Amino acid sequence: MIDPTPNEKAAMERGGQMGGEYLESIGKTDLATFTVEEWSTFIECVVTGYCDCLRELASTDRNRLDAMKEGVPF
Repeated sequence: MIDPTPNEKAAMERGGQMGGEYLESIGKTDLATFTVEEWSTFIECVVTGYCDCLRELASTDRNRLDAMKEGVPF
């Protein structure tokens, strides 16, 4: 990713945390030893954490922007 936004950086961190939690839960860190199911679940954890975080942050941004509408003079 080139020049990630602050929201994207936060989402990458969240995705990484979710992936790390999964790795801890299965007690493995060597990706070469993963079964197909473990690999799929790992990727799902990372991507879901990333996407969920982006949605949460977008919702917060939208609420903040909507609250400013009344104060915009044009």
